[in-house]
Amino acid sequence: MSTTMETLAIKTENKFRTLVTKRAYKKGEVICSMPSENIVDKPTRFTVQIARDRHTHVGKLAALNHSCDPNVILDTEKMLMIARRDIEKGEELFFFYPATEWEMQAPFICMCGSANCIQVVAGARFLSLSVLETQYLSKHIRESISELANKTELHLKKIQEAK
Repeated sequence: MSTTMETLAIKTENKFRTLVTKRAYKKGEVICSMPSENIVDKPTRFTVQIARDRHTHVGKLAALNHSCDPNVILDTEKMLMIARRDIEKGEELFFFYPATEWEMQAPFICMCGSANCIQVVAGARFLSLSVLETQYLSKHIRESISELANKTELHLKKIQEAK
């Protein structure tokens, strides 16, 4: 099992970068390790959020585009990119940005064409639970959702006590 990025290639067309694979992968197979040498506390367009206040520059993986129907998962605990389904040689790789990003530095309009498209990609914070529950979510995103739900419950208690 190779966990390097040797099997990945960046394609550039009309100034638009994509990441494609040079070989096929089976669902659940590790594609590569995620870089974690350059960790910062603020997001950029070229980082992936790996913890509540930690973002890593991901090198070649910065060419990974978003899809609401992704074919890869970024496991931010094990720092691995994993095939979400079978992937053919030469296929473009996509991940669901809100799976790792709580609040994105540069939100954008999604044009993935998926039947379950979220329309605006701004981070998990801005999506409903019914949308989020259909996706793999990083631990820090799940914890942030839980924290938000707990705050809502406390707020409701305060309102009821005030009556």
